[in-house]
Amino acid sequence: MTVGPQEAEVVRVRRLPGVWRALLIAAAAATIFLCVNQQFVLRFFVGFTPLNTEYYYGLVLVMLPFVFVIFPGSARAPLDRVAWVDAALFALTAATAAYLMLHIRKAAELGWEFSGAPAGVVWAGYAMWALLMEALRRTGGWGLVLSVLPFSLYPVFAGADWLGPLKGTESTFAQASAYHMLSVESLLGIPLQAFAETVIGFLVFGTALMMTGAGKFFINLAFALCGTFRGGAAKVCIFASGLLGMMSGSVVSNVLTAGTMTIPVMKKTGFRASYAGAIEACASTGAVLAPPVMGATAFVMAQFLNVSYAEVALAAAIPAFLYYFGLFMQVDAYAARHGLQGLARAELPRLADTLREGWYYIFVIVLLVFMMLVMKRESHAPFYATLLLLALNQAFNRERWTWATVARFLEVNGRTFAELVGILAGCGLLIGAFSLTGVVSSLANDLLRIAGNNALLLLAMTALTSLVLGLGLTTTACYIFLAVLVGPALEKVGLNKMAVHMFVFYWGMLSAITPPVAIASFAAAGIAGAPPMKTGWESMRVGSIIYFLPFFFVLNPAFVLQGPWLEALYLTLTAGLGAVFICGGMQGYQLGVGDLRRAGALEWPLRCAYMVGGVVLATPGGGIMLLSNAEMELLGAAILVPAAAAGALLVRRARAA
Repeated sequence: MTVGPQEAEVVRVRRLPGVWRALLIAAAAATIFLCVNQQFVLRFFVGFTPLNTEYYYGLVLVMLPFVFVIFPGSARAPLDRVAWVDAALFALTAATAAYLMLHIRKAAELGWEFSGAPAGVVWAGYAMWALLMEALRRTGGWGLVLSVLPFSLYPVFAGADWLGPLKGTESTFAQASAYHMLSVESLLGIPLQAFAETVIGFLVFGTALMMTGAGKFFINLAFALCGTFRGGAAKVCIFASGLLGMMSGSVVSNVLTAGTMTIPVMKKTGFRASYAGAIEACASTGAVLAPPVMGATAFVMAQFLNVSYAEVALAAAIPAFLYYFGLFMQVDAYAARHGLQGLARAELPRLADTLREGWYYIFVIVLLVFMMLVMKRESHAPFYATLLLLALNQAFNRERWTWATVARFLEVNGRTFAELVGILAGCGLLIGAFSLTGVVSSLANDLLRIAGNNALLLLAMTALTSLVLGLGLTTTACYIFLAVLVGPALEKVGLNKMAVHMFVFYWGMLSAITPPVAIASFAAAGIAGAPPMKTGWESMRVGSIIYFLPFFFVLNPAFVLQGPWLEALYLTLTAGLGAVFICGGMQGYQLGVGDLRRAGALEWPLRCAYMVGGVVLATPGGGIMLLSNAEMELLGAAILVPAAAAGALLVRRARAA
């Protein structure tokens, strides 16, 4: 699982020369070693058992310094060598992290995070504070720094009257520094804990999967299964990008991996360039939504909710299925309207050959899922799956790993580790600030008062805020920000906790396909040779179901498996049927009715009726809704049945004429 460029902006990355590359490879190996030692309780450090906080600081010590040598500080900085300023920041970060790590055990014994921290620790905290802000700037851009820095300083002036609802317990700079650097609520808080406990293993597994050729296997499998269908090239794109995304957890790298193969084929079979790019962008966006391996944000969510990652992955299953089903129906309707055929069977790989060459990938994924869901060993599962994958690769793959491959594997992981540590450790300060001031509960009450205790209004406010923040922040940072600030208010309205956090997560990542940022759309547009903004707007249209889905599972948490499974199945079926009508109305070809251009002047009224009726049918009733499930379905049927009958009659008459 690689993170690729951040959602907020594309960052410049330096390819490390000589000694620096060797250091990065060694640091990546040390990170994996520390994680394995801690997770499997191997006790490699004879006579010494590290505290969790010492382990977390060990990861910071090993990986954070590399942010300054991998990510240049300015557009003018050289990319072929490490500037002296970056080398100095590397050394300063390593020294500061080592100093704090050596004092963290005594800090835990004496409670230094609250009072009494010695001056040396406080000043080291100031240095680490500044270094974290610079690491955030280099990995996530100025938008991330300007969001986190004011809130990290917030405890120092939290007692000011002008803050109104944000007024809280005030601290001195020294107290804030000690709390940020020594407590398990800030730098060492939920984001870094998620990285240390589960993310490392899944990153290693995802990288190994891609470097053993799984990308080619999944794409060939998609071509073999879907290539001959109507609009087959686009359906291959959805299937292949979905399979890749389930393993990689990265939107942009998914576009760049699958898109180079699927977009040219889509264009060749009649899809216009911008639409081909939009399909790939939307299909790849599902990478952070689809289990079993979701993006880093899902692991942070599990820490926030204090549940296993397996629970989060299961909760994400139905929304991910509905999202990809919606994409599939959009493509099918578009292909039918424009008469786009599938690919010739002779041009496609044979399913038997594909499975014979890559059967072991499926075996490894089954092991991963079994260990996560049945054995409940989610922190161990990716390591066992990786070992099995590498053993099978060496036994059955013609392209076996060499020591050079191992070095490249460690280098790729090292870059990803460094980027994530820089972002997650910095974002942890945001959580620490609100924890230190104790303002979260009072803020939730104020938000409820502003919304008049209206859950739907509060959800709309949250969705809009998430979308705006997502334009300038990474998905993880946006999620953390709103999970701390808005999550408690939504829970106080009576909404399900898992559904609330999934709602925030979905809306925070929508910037990947929503202009003006739309980094997934822009990456796909570059491959397709299409205008970036046009591809972005096409992406919003193709992936439109994703703007409705978060409301569905907040209105009824059975969508995220927080209710009876029979109800979840029933709601999935009605939502899927609603999606068929939504997609038919948007694309102008309704399944079972035909090409709506044949309806003449009534084309657009019918399309609008299908879209509105589809939304009503898919939306669950009960809870905070005024109508029950049955009443919502009856209302949807009252709109759709006459519209479908009229459309079928008009289309049939036009054909006869």
